[in-house]
Order: sequence, then C-alpha cells, then structure tokens
Amino acid sequence: MGRLTTHVLDIAAGRPAPGLRIVLTDLDGGTVLGEFRTNADGRLDAPALQGDAFKPGRYELLFFVAEYFRAQGVTGGDVNFLDEVPLRFGVADASQHYHVPLLVSPWAYSTYRGS
Repeated sequence: MGRLTTHVLDIAAGRPAPGLRIVLTDLDGGTVLGEFRTNADGRLDAPALQGDAFKPGRYELLFFVAEYFRAQGVTGGDVNFLDEVPLRFGVADASQHYHVPLLVSPWAYSTYRGS
C-alpha cells in the first residue's frame, strides 16, 4: 500500500527535530490535507497520507522551521534566515512509498526522496 511519510533532522544539534509543525497541502485541489507535529524521533506517528487518500498529484509539505528553532532557543534576532520551508513534490505512482525527509539548521536545509 502506498503512503507518504516524512521526518525532520536538526543537523545543527545533531538530533531529530521533535515538535516541528508541518502542514500538508494538495496543490492540485488547493486543499489542506492535514497538520502534524513531529514526535520525539522527528517523525510523524502515522503516515501523512495512505490508502485511498494517497493519490497521484502535486503536494506540498510546509515545515515551520523558524517556529521550531525559536522553541529550541535558537533565534536569528528579529528575523530568522529560514522561516517556513515549502517542499513541493509530485507523486506519480501512489502504490509506492514516498518518504520526504528534511535536514535543517537555522541557515540551510536539504531534502531527498528517501525510502
């Protein structure tokens, strides 16, 4: 069964990013599909989408990284360099597992299609 998962690693601290808020949007339909917080391992407790809800199309995971770093006591002054990190991606085959991790620091981020 296909599913969409994610996790966030705080590469500045060298650990998972717990409590980071994420919003999932269906870009084709323009609808918010869910809002989540990462657990102690930096992951969601369940897939963001799976089964019949997981369809081919374009999606966005919006990661609220400035909010997370402020909660950790890490700030960039009045304005953080990174605020919200939008990751837009396409799902061609909804029978597959799409894992979209985020590696983040207050100054940089990267992502990839994981397994």
